[in-house]
Amino acid sequence: MWLRIEHTTTFSYDEPVSEAYTELRLRPLDSSGFRVCSAAGGQRCSSFRLSIDPGSPPVREYANRFGNEVRWFDILEPHDRLVVVATSEVFTPPSFVDDERELSPFNRHDYLMPTRYVQLDYALRDFASARSADGDVEKEALSLMEAVRSALTYESGATDVHTRVEEVLELGRGVCQDFSHVLIAACRARGIPARYVSGYLYDPEVADGESESHAWVDVFTASRGWISLDPTHGREQNEHYVRLAVGRDYGDVPPTKGVYKGNASEKLDVVVSIEAL
Repeated sequence: MWLRIEHTTTFSYDEPVSEAYTELRLRPLDSSGFRVCSAAGGQRCSSFRLSIDPGSPPVREYANRFGNEVRWFDILEPHDRLVVVATSEVFTPPSFVDDERELSPFNRHDYLMPTRYVQLDYALRDFASARSADGDVEKEALSLMEAVRSALTYESGATDVHTRVEEVLELGRGVCQDFSHVLIAACRARGIPARYVSGYLYDPEVADGESESHAWVDVFTASRGWISLDPTHGREQNEHYVRLAVGRDYGDVPPTKGVYKGNASEKLDVVVSIEAL
């Protein structure tokens, strides 16, 4: 499936700020072209454009250790509003396909260890240990995904981007980021490497193509390599999913983040639209 995505981020300040530094992880992962990312899983990004106001500053880029493309820019002039528009055209495969059958020691360490958002406390370990699939990693991962769906109720506004796994389990509700963090933690507690995926989910039935960012999970198995599971919807990734970045948890993959000089309060607005081509 070919999709066009427009992601508009508006930073508004109640007084002018200066020396703003912003990082972007908004270009879809690409399995072809100049920078091939193994985590793209057959996805191809044919075009990507950035529009930045004010100033149209120079944008620099690099690929980080997870294979994500990171772009960054500075705006030194005073401003009370910053608008970033990212427009992409991307091909999404019918399913996520991976040919990696062995993780490096570095990656195995990263995708098994606790992180800021994914703590492996006693409550989480008890939650994970109650599900077993007799040594079949893929079946165990699917079982854990269903357990997360059963344990949590989707509720916008119940949590924020800083909510950790133990808090989500106690609340029993959250959004896609929370579902993903709990599944990652459950897998790691069972010795199964797991990583966080950020991106979009296209719904053809939504009017005007309105959408929002989405999160799900890659789980590593020796038989299939990485498999991509969406605990919020209880299914494997299909052609409606667009992958932007992967990492240990949300902290590695935010679409935008930055700092600025000044005493102003910041307001963030994000609008995403997706259409099939």
